[in-house]
Amino acid sequence: MSEATLNNLLEYLYDTLTPSNMLWVAEHLTEHARNGKDALKPYTIEEINARIDQSERDSAEGKVYDFDDVMRELEEEFALEELEMAEAV
Repeated sequence: MSEATLNNLLEYLYDTLTPSNMLWVAEHLTEHARNGKDALKPYTIEEINARIDQSERDSAEGKVYDFDDVMRELEEEFALEELEMAEAV
């Protein structure tokens, strides 16, 4: 995340959180960062090559989505969510 984005997030939090909310968020972020259990595990070169090989097989078999397919699916999902939210009101 860029420094500008982080600064905007901080400004938003400063403007919306109470001091006790800020302390709560700070404590939880600190604890989460110290645990590091969600840190990304680097892939081995073998794992990377296996992923590339699988992608090449998928592509050769036509198991791919083009940009228009992905956008159409996203638009359908968003429309369904909007419908569900409208029905919930």
